[in-house]
Amino acid sequence: MANGKKFYLRKSHTCLILLIALILWSFLLGLTEKLFPSQSQPEDQSLYEEKREQEPEEDDSYEIPSKKSVCTCPPKQNGLTVYNLKDYLPMSDLESASDRREKEYKHYKKWEQTEKILIAPPNSPLRYPTHGVQVSPLNTINVPGLQIKADLQQYTVTLEASLGTIDFLVNLSENTDCQVSGRGEKHLTLLTKNIRVLNLILKSITYTSTTYSIDSLDIVKFTLGKHTARIPISIRQPQIPRLYDPGKERKISDLVTITTKTFLRYEKLRTMLKSMRQYYPDMKVIVADDSETPEKIDDPNVEQYIMPFAKGWFAGRNLAVSQVTTKYFLWVDDDFLFTSDTKLEKLLDVLEATDLDMVGGNVAGNHFTFKFMLEDGGENGDCLHWRAGGYHTIPGFPNCILTGGVVNFFLAHTNRILGVGFDPKYSRVAHTEFFIDALGHLKVASCNHVSIGHQINETPKDKALEEISKKYNSFRQNTADQERFKLGLLYFKNRLSCFIKH
Repeated sequence: MANGKKFYLRKSHTCLILLIALILWSFLLGLTEKLFPSQSQPEDQSLYEEKREQEPEEDDSYEIPSKKSVCTCPPKQNGLTVYNLKDYLPMSDLESASDRREKEYKHYKKWEQTEKILIAPPNSPLRYPTHGVQVSPLNTINVPGLQIKADLQQYTVTLEASLGTIDFLVNLSENTDCQVSGRGEKHLTLLTKNIRVLNLILKSITYTSTTYSIDSLDIVKFTLGKHTARIPISIRQPQIPRLYDPGKERKISDLVTITTKTFLRYEKLRTMLKSMRQYYPDMKVIVADDSETPEKIDDPNVEQYIMPFAKGWFAGRNLAVSQVTTKYFLWVDDDFLFTSDTKLEKLLDVLEATDLDMVGGNVAGNHFTFKFMLEDGGENGDCLHWRAGGYHTIPGFPNCILTGGVVNFFLAHTNRILGVGFDPKYSRVAHTEFFIDALGHLKVASCNHVSIGHQINETPKDKALEEISKKYNSFRQNTADQERFKLGLLYFKNRLSCFIKH
C-alpha cells in the first residue's frame, strides 16, 4: 500500500512538471510571435478577412478586367532603327490615306475568321463535344457526344443554333414521355421525365447547315436549366487537292524547277547556268527577262520570258514562278554559282518531311535570317519588329531553324508561294517586303548545310560590259524616293504604323 502511494505521488509530481513546462513554452512562443511575426501570416487579420469577402462566389460573370495594350513608335535610341510610317506619306494625302486604309481594312476583316473564347462551365451535367465538329455547307451531320448526367424529376433541354437547324433521327411513338418543339428549326426544346429517352434523342441530334459559306463558325447553345454549354461547329467547304505528279522514278528534275530574274547581265546569267549544268544537267530553268535588248539563251531546258523593259524585280519573280509546273521551285539570282555544296536534295528532304513552305540555304557563307514580332496597335495600325536570327531548330533537322525570312537562295512549295505572290509595286530593291506579306501565311526555315556561291563583283575589263554594269547599277540603287515609297506602302497595304529594326 505504501509503495502504491509513493508511485502515485511520483506520478503526480511528473505531471505537474510537464504542465509547468508546457505553460512556459506557450508563453515563450507567444512572445516570439510578437517580437518576430511570421512572414507567412497576414499582419492584419481583419484585412485578410476583408479580402476574402471580396472574392466572388461562383459568379460566372466575374472576369478579371483586361485591356489590350496598344503599341506606339518608340523614340529613336541606340540599337534601334525606327520608321514612323506616317512620316513617309505625302502630307497632302495623309488624312485621306488613313480614311481609305480604314475602309479597306474593314472589308479585309470580312474574310478573317476570329474564333471566340469558350469557357467550360464547372461540374456541368452536360456532356458535349468541345472541338472538331465540322460540316460541309448545306449538309447535315450527327453532333457526337451529347448526353445528360443528372438525377432530376423533369428535364428541360434546349439546343439553339445561328447558322443552321437542329433535329434528331430517333422516331418517337405517340406514347413516348417526351414533349418536343422546334424540330428542324434553329431552336429545339425537349421536355421529359425519362432520362433514358432523353439521352437516346441526344445521341441522334443532327445539325444542318443552312448558309453556304466556305469557312464559318456556328456556336450551338446546349442548355439544361441553369447549365449552358457552347458547342463550336465549323462550317467549311473542303478544298480540292492540287497535286503534282513526281513521275515513277521521282527524279529531282521532276520535282524542282529553277527560277531566276535577269536584267542586262547576260554574261553573269550564262556563267550561273553553266555552273548549274555541271550538277543538274536536265533540270528546267525559267528566266524572267526585262532587259532593254533581249539576248536569246541557247539551252533546250531554259524557258526565257521577255518582259517590258525594266518592268521590275518582283514582277519578274511573279512571272517566273507562275510558269512553274513542278511541286517545288528553287530561286537563285543570276550571278550565283553552283558548287559541290549546292545539294538541292538536302533542301528537298526538309520540305518533303515537314509542313514547311520554304527553306533557304546560305550564299557564299552568308546564312542571313531574320524574324518578326507583330504588336497590336489598335486603330492607328500595328507595329512590326524586325530582328536578326530565327525562332528554334526544326525537329529532325539540327542544321535548320524556323525563321521569318531567308536569303535569295531558297527552295519553296510552288502553290504556297503563289498564294502570297510578289507585289509588283516593288520594282527595284526589295526582299524583306515579301516576307512581311508572307507573315502568318508561310512557314519558313533556313538550313546552313546547303550553300551556293556568288560570282566575284568586279569592274569588267571589257568596255561594253563595263557600260552594261554601270547601267545595271543605276537601276539597282535604292534611292531616297524609293525608300520613302516602300515605307509608305507598308503603312497602307500592311496596315502598319511603325516598323522597328533591332
